[in-house]
Amino acid sequence: MAILGGGLAGGLIALALAEHRPNLDVVLIEREERLGGNHVWSFFASDLSAAGARLVEPLVAARWDHGYDVRFPAYARTLATPYRSITSERLDAALRARLPEAAILCGEVAQAGPGHVVLADGRRIAAAGVIDARGAARLPQMRGGWQKFVGQMLRTATPHGLERPLVMDATVAQIDGYRFVYALPFGADRVFVEDTYYSDGPELDVAALRGRIGDWAAAQGWQVNEVLSEEIGVLPVVAGGDRAGFRGEMDRGVALAGVRAGLFQPLTSYSLPDAVAFALMVAGLPERSGAGLSGAGLATASRAWAERHWRRTAFYRMLAAMLLGAAPQGERWRVMQRFYRLPAGLIERFYAGGSNMTDKVRILAGKPPVPLLAALKAIAGRAPLADLGGEA
Repeated sequence: MAILGGGLAGGLIALALAEHRPNLDVVLIEREERLGGNHVWSFFASDLSAAGARLVEPLVAARWDHGYDVRFPAYARTLATPYRSITSERLDAALRARLPEAAILCGEVAQAGPGHVVLADGRRIAAAGVIDARGAARLPQMRGGWQKFVGQMLRTATPHGLERPLVMDATVAQIDGYRFVYALPFGADRVFVEDTYYSDGPELDVAALRGRIGDWAAAQGWQVNEVLSEEIGVLPVVAGGDRAGFRGEMDRGVALAGVRAGLFQPLTSYSLPDAVAFALMVAGLPERSGAGLSGAGLATASRAWAERHWRRTAFYRMLAAMLLGAAPQGERWRVMQRFYRLPAGLIERFYAGGSNMTDKVRILAGKPPVPLLAALKAIAGRAPLADLGGEA
């Protein structure tokens, strides 16, 4: 089995196969020296099944069992849902511990087919199945916007005093769409701070965001002694598009995974629960010829999974259209402020991508926090949205 891309999606598939299918020879191909890149991936404990929680347990770098906070201009709340974070360092270490040294290859993929991979240096790898999990800088045929951010792990001169995650501080100045700051206390003097935007465009002024992180930290009364690491990201927020056109990308015989297959919550760009579920699905496929883990069977299974995901997440694409296409610039925070007044169970199911019909009615009930005509246009699919097919 050849897995292209040693990020979150590819790494989880490799770990699931090592755990549940130890008879398979897995090759994980990553162009960078370190697996997982430079990321902090976070999730709510309620996002994962028991099997999913077991799979990611070795990757968890920090856990908060006493909930998290949100802040808005007219409302603040503490929710009790436990929160967890995974780091690239933990993913890299877990993969190297579970896979043989020869199973991890560093190289650029030049060409891939259902039964082979060719690297840029000429190496050719034969495989019964190939999964492409290299992420996606663009999503052809899709419309929406972007969630973009700069995150820094800070070391403070004195204990910062943050007791639990601050998942959303929207009391900050609203710049370039919907802006909030996200903060995770990794230790008494270590805190991860991320400046995040839901924006109509992918452009990212990294220097400006670095300055805003510093300003926000100073406003908390913190003196920053050191920036330990930095993460930069531009993720798609999908509000609609031509799934048939996008599916053309999946009809080339190679199985797709992760963001490359559109496997994420369309509104939050949140991919970890879907990556975990997909990895466990792959690990449970049969090995018989022509099906399951072999060649075309693997591509067929991944395509069917992605199609089901597209149908299941239609509600979230509609909400994304309302946020991006109906809420005026600078006023998008009102949508999220209203959302966080809803029951905690509804919020948990929303982030896990499992909203039920009652949840959907509750989310849409009452006067919308956006202009009514614009909201109706968004629901009807006529909101003005950006093309996600270009390079981010």
